[in-house]
Amino acid sequence: MAEVKLTKTELRDEQKKLARLEKYLPTLKLKKAMLQIEVSQAKEEILRLEKELKKSLEVAYAQSGLLVEPTGIDFHNAAKLQRVDKHYENIAGVDVPILDGIHFQEIEYSIFSTPPWLEALIETTRRAAKVQVERNIAFEKKRAIEKELREVSIRVNLFEKVLIPRTTKNIKRIKIFLDDQQLAAVSQAKAAKRILEEKKQCASI
Repeated sequence: MAEVKLTKTELRDEQKKLARLEKYLPTLKLKKAMLQIEVSQAKEEILRLEKELKKSLEVAYAQSGLLVEPTGIDFHNAAKLQRVDKHYENIAGVDVPILDGIHFQEIEYSIFSTPPWLEALIETTRRAAKVQVERNIAFEKKRAIEKELREVSIRVNLFEKVLIPRTTKNIKRIKIFLDDQQLAAVSQAKAAKRILEEKKQCASI
């Protein structure tokens, strides 16, 4: 850290710096609060999706016993993902993923030559796969927001515990030095005036 200069110019610079820090700190604190809310909401969303996933898997497992009956298709491909569409939106200064759609690999079968329950089982299996994708995206969103929250929290702490106290201390130090200098100058001026008056008195005798 560079040694602070004890000058009026440095005092003005430090005062401007303090004003900038104090002006920007509330914005940082607001962003931190917004990110904390977003993290909390992301956690709630993940919990909701995990419960839904558990329920979907339980239904799928319960129905999977029907597969002992020949279906005429390869059921392993029933919930095979072909493409996941998503885009990113900026929330409180961080880009988070937004799910647009999920596309499964097409499977062809005849409703006349397959069991009547097959279509419902495919839908149940795909629902579980869809919820799993939604949960993964929710985790990605949460990680991105938490990363930004950590960085903003570090900056808030830096402002509150280091930069603002240091700048305030520098300003106080410079003011004390300049005040001492001014006081010394006044004292010197008074002393010089007194000496000058004493010389005049001596000269008049």
